[in-house]
This record gives sequence, C-alpha cells and structure tokens, in this order.
Amino acid sequence: MVFDSLGVTDRGMRRHHNEDQFLIRDDLTLYVVADGMGGHAAGEVAADLAVQEVQRVVAATEDHEDATWPEDWDPRLTVNANRLVRAILSAHRRVTGAVDVDPGLRGMGATIVAALLNRDGAQLTVAHVGDSRAYLHREHSTELLTSDHSWVHEQVVAGLLSEEAARNHPLKNVVTRALGGTQEPTVDIAERTLEGDDLLLLCSDGLNSMLSDQEINAILGHFTDLKEIAREMVREANRKGGVDNITVILARART
Repeated sequence: MVFDSLGVTDRGMRRHHNEDQFLIRDDLTLYVVADGMGGHAAGEVAADLAVQEVQRVVAATEDHEDATWPEDWDPRLTVNANRLVRAILSAHRRVTGAVDVDPGLRGMGATIVAALLNRDGAQLTVAHVGDSRAYLHREHSTELLTSDHSWVHEQVVAGLLSEEAARNHPLKNVVTRALGGTQEPTVDIAERTLEGDDLLLLCSDGLNSMLSDQEINAILGHFTDLKEIAREMVREANRKGGVDNITVILARART
C-alpha cells in the first residue's frame, strides 16, 4: 500500500504569526502536526522542537521491529505504538530542556498528534497529547481517532456542555495535557487497520474549532483531490472566523 500526502498551514484571520508546525515523511510513513503555545514566537519554537524530535526518534527506531525491544517499552503496545510514545515523551523532554537553557522561553509548550504506518502500510498507529486531532475517512463516514485533552472536552464528556457550546466556549483553548511543563504527559494511542482509499486527516485545533465534525466529513466526502480538500478546509475555517492557526495533513492509502 502506498500513500499520497499533502500538508498545508495557514496563519488564520486573527493571529499575527503561525505557531503550528507539521511534518510529512512518506519514506518513514510518519505524519505529525504540532500546535505551539506560549506567544512571542515561543510556541513556534516548542512546536518545531517537538516535530523534529519525533522525527529523530522514529527514524532512529525504524529497525526495532526485527530487534529486541528496549526495556522501557510497554509489551502491551505494538512496536509502532511504543515508537510513537517514546518519540513524543522525548519531544516533551526536549521542550522542557530548552526552557531550562533559556528562561525567556518559560511557559512555552505544544500539543501534538502523530501518525505512523507499519511497513506494508496496512496498520495505522496514532498518538497524541493535547487537542490536535486525527480523523479517518472511509467511504461516506469520518471517524475521530483522538479524544481532546482539554477542559471543554471533559465538560462535554461529563454532559455539562454540548459540542456546539464547546466550540464557542471562552476556555476552549485550555488544554489538560501538553508537551512542556513539569509533568510528563500521558500519550494516548489509537490503532486501525487501513483499507484502500482510506483518507487520514491530521489537524491543529484551528480547523476543528471552526468546523464541526459533520462539516469536516462533508468536505472529505465531496472532494477527491487532496489540494482541493485542504484548500476548502482552510477557506471554510477562515470564513467562519479563522481565530487560530490552521494546519492540515492529508494522506490517502492506495492499493
């Protein structure tokens, strides 16, 4: 199985600079979106450090599938799940280490979502910390693979807020897990078996805070060209206010 992929990022309508970063490595079948926090360009630094560290660790562990597992790997997880967990936790330490070196970066952090395919491309592993998301579109439906680590999502789960109210809530940007800070985050994992023509979407919350899951599904189902899908998503997010940076990665499986 092979993949067509595309990534775009847009500043949005309200922000003065873009603190999102993304990575596409078709050779590693690795796709990453990071959304920086901190302002004064510190968020951009955090997101860049996180993306580069995930790339480094995933590349360094590429041959572990046929080797003895390191002692710190979780035997309950697959090889790729362990690789992504190690990579994201290493990214967390990279961000916190940068703050220790430069106190001017204090308060910076990032959310992250990463997808990794196995060698034959049939098994998808997604890992995330924060409120950047992953979706899988198949035929006419779209499945959200991640669960936001955010205050408003916890209120939705508790039945105290509706999805619509959560998208417009003044505390919608408050995350409960992130890279950076004193506490090492727990990394959530989701895995799926892919079929031909499945379409993977990774995004920062600048997309899904503007568009509902139903609107995202409609765009994924209406267009076939990846450039058209990405262009329409950014256009619609900006048309609805574009209050945050918008980053989209699309990867389609082809048999």
